[in-house]
Amino acid sequence: MLQIEQFRYGDNLGYLIFGQTEAMATDGGAWQEILAFLETHNLTLKFVTNTHQHYDHTSGNEQLLRKTKAKFLNPTTLTDNQEIIIDGDVVIVYRTPGHTSDSICFHTGNILVTGDTLFNATIGNCFSGDQKSFYQSIKHLMSLPGETKIYAGHDYIRDSLAFARHLEPDNKQIDLFGNSYDPDYVYSTLDDERKINPYLRFNEEPIINLLKVNNLPHATEWERWESLMSID
Repeated sequence: MLQIEQFRYGDNLGYLIFGQTEAMATDGGAWQEILAFLETHNLTLKFVTNTHQHYDHTSGNEQLLRKTKAKFLNPTTLTDNQEIIIDGDVVIVYRTPGHTSDSICFHTGNILVTGDTLFNATIGNCFSGDQKSFYQSIKHLMSLPGETKIYAGHDYIRDSLAFARHLEPDNKQIDLFGNSYDPDYVYSTLDDERKINPYLRFNEEPIINLLKVNNLPHATEWERWESLMSID
């Protein structure tokens, strides 16, 4: 079973997914720390890739590729459900357009690296303008097992929880999750997200009531999603 190591650079979070001898770096802006980890654990960097092509996620690519023999996996050319093999284990690519048209996630075991598609307690901005695809991407991720761990591209937890609390002031799960927040290891489970993330709770009564109070369309799931995305 593959493991994951998280690397913070500013509010960005990058990752190594690794086995006994091989590793894949995604969003490796903390390239110096990644190289040090590889050396300490006697790992060979097999692949360098990104969850999307925004520069804050790709800034470490050149250094990682120059200092290792890793192969670059371009996120624009990886296909949906493509399998990446690391030490004989499979990492599955999910194309998740919405934040950007080229956004992807990486899934192995209970690990899900989500970039700026799904944050802990919120989602990314829809810079692509394609709300329908973003909705479908989130629906796909919601179908994964509840124990799936969400490793996002940024640590926005404090602001995200404040906004979630603004929308659902009676939701006690928000503070419970906030009390467990550790800035040195940032993650949530999909079960956590279903309890606290308004953008995964569009079928829950408190969110539907919120939309009603604000006279926003709410009759269908798609309308609820679109209405939620309009609230600021």
